[in-house]
Amino acid sequence: LEVADILRAHGDRFLDRYRSSFGYQQLKAFRAIQRCRTAALGGHRDACLRCGYRTISYNSCRNRHCPKCQTQARERWLAARERELLATDYFHVVFTVPHELNVLALENLRLFYDLLFTASAQTLLEIASDPKHLGAEIGVIGILHTWGQNLLLHPHIHCVVPAGGLSPDHRRWVGPRYPFFLPVKVLSRVFRGKFLAGLKRLHRRNKLQCAGPAVALANSRQFAQLLRRLHRHDWVVYAKPAFGGPMQVLRYLGRYTHRVAISNHRLLAFEQERVTFRWKDYAHGGKQGQMTLGATEFLRRFFLHVLPKSFVRIRHFGLLANRFRASHLALCRQLLISTSSTQQEAKTQQIHAEGSSLWHCPHGGATMVVIQRFTAAELSACMYFDSS
Repeated sequence: LEVADILRAHGDRFLDRYRSSFGYQQLKAFRAIQRCRTAALGGHRDACLRCGYRTISYNSCRNRHCPKCQTQARERWLAARERELLATDYFHVVFTVPHELNVLALENLRLFYDLLFTASAQTLLEIASDPKHLGAEIGVIGILHTWGQNLLLHPHIHCVVPAGGLSPDHRRWVGPRYPFFLPVKVLSRVFRGKFLAGLKRLHRRNKLQCAGPAVALANSRQFAQLLRRLHRHDWVVYAKPAFGGPMQVLRYLGRYTHRVAISNHRLLAFEQERVTFRWKDYAHGGKQGQMTLGATEFLRRFFLHVLPKSFVRIRHFGLLANRFRASHLALCRQLLISTSSTQQEAKTQQIHAEGSSLWHCPHGGATMVVIQRFTAAELSACMYFDSS
């Protein structure tokens, strides 16, 4: 069972109900997932370089919201990151905003998610630079997820951080003082302040769209009251203990970087226009359960998580920021007395081999290559599906 199956069976009725509120990027994702790996997108013939085995496959849509099309993108991203990992432990910190802000998020996706990235990264960099906590310049990989297990809007940032950083004079590596890298209560307080200050600034400059359920927040007094309420509560910042060196980090990143709102393997049934899927209730200790939704509601929730055009959902900050990344990493490795790049490359390539069988022959494991491509019109003639 796949999300695409639900779209093909129920998509037209879903669109009839929600087309007026559907954005262009949502409609683009809808059509792409609906047609993914069907004759509508054409196809290709693959051949094994070793044994000559041949097979014909439909083309993928390659939309970043499609549950079937993330493997190649993930492998390419991991391959680019493998030489950037340091021979040290890494920490995982998650920043979450209160659900009361969801109405603003839905009307201001790009601004809201940009602010979430900025506030979380600045919080980590600022607290880490404080001599009371670490006194070092750190690097951060931030990954945006917008969903909870029930598919409702739940914007949060997963941050992967090396366990330490460069001293202010860049002459030594500074390791962490705490088992959870930085104090969570301090992170929560600073993050709350930065995010609310950013929202206030956007509202004052009339940058925020306050329509639909958020229309009352166009009023400055109502908006200020919301910010005061949110400032009185603790915000959720979750820090996991270190999960080891480069190999463990790559495995972790492989699970998180290119996720979509729900993967096909979580779908259990689609019967009588109702969808049943597995979920974890983190409000009750991560208890495993099943949830059943009407097909229309399931699709409504799924398409809440389509990102704006060209929005970058994986970002790098501090030592890992693009401009000086290469020079900073070289210095960090020197100070850490890193293992050789050859050894690390061999290990990380092993991870890629374990994680994906894409483009490999099912008989001997050799590389499969594309030897012929077909248009949708050619496939409709059926003559090309003789794979003998």
